[in-house]
Amino acid sequence: MTFEKRLEARAAEIEAGLAEVLAGAASAGAGLPPRLANAMHHAVMGGGKRIRPFLVIETAAALGAEVAAAQPAAIALELVHCYSLVHDDLPSMDNDELRRGKPTVWKAYDEWTAILAGDALLTLAFEHLGEASCPGLDDRQRLALMTGLALASGGRGMVGGQCIDLEADKLRQPKTPTKDHIRRLQAMKTGALFRFACEAGPVVARANAEETAAMARFGAKLGEAFQLADDLLDIDGDAETVGKATSKDAAAGKATLVGLEGIAAARAHLAEIEREALGEIEKFDARADLLRETLRFACARRK
Repeated sequence: MTFEKRLEARAAEIEAGLAEVLAGAASAGAGLPPRLANAMHHAVMGGGKRIRPFLVIETAAALGAEVAAAQPAAIALELVHCYSLVHDDLPSMDNDELRRGKPTVWKAYDEWTAILAGDALLTLAFEHLGEASCPGLDDRQRLALMTGLALASGGRGMVGGQCIDLEADKLRQPKTPTKDHIRRLQAMKTGALFRFACEAGPVVARANAEETAAMARFGAKLGEAFQLADDLLDIDGDAETVGKATSKDAAAGKATLVGLEGIAAARAHLAEIEREALGEIEKFDARADLLRETLRFACARRK
């Protein structure tokens, strides 16, 4: 099976799991208000590479764990990611009208519905991770996964990175972003969830501290590469292929490494990140071959 087929197969599994979780939330007890349930479904289903949950499952599998044991953490992570996209797209933040080739949630519904849908997806992630059947996981592992996801998605992670990004975008603070500033905000905004994805798998597999740390460092590097590739797509990608508006970051003067250093330097930096990430998983030999392919995919992607 090619890497692309493996990614598609895992994405289909995750989609099925997400659909089941959303359906359960909509029907449990009094159920969700229909408008909220529909907006959440719009936000989550029908698109996306599902690369973050893919990484949870494949890092766990590389270290000997069963896919079923990693599935709840993978689904919870994707719910958090989808919530973040709903909020990022709001007019008060990135003001995007297109996501995965379809209208963003606020555009399809309205702003207040989008805010509430994002809130509901975030809390549903932790509800699912706390209540889902996790075969082979003990309470200590479950707690580690919940704590890790909270840290990666909160003020010291993704939310904090978004704040730094918007400070630069809306308030022009700092007036002249540096390379270190941009790398910090991207490590938090994008890299934190990638790091957690590659850290969650070892937690599920009961890996030792050294293996867990190496996978986490790989995830952070992968997240850095993914964001830089995304910034390059914003410059030279086609909106129809990418599935969202392009050239917005440049037009808005957003702080990116591409804007700071230019396309050629950014591509050279991307190659450097790829080399560093490969070094982090060298010790895993053939077990990490799929992760190496994931890295190459992230660096070379066109959408």
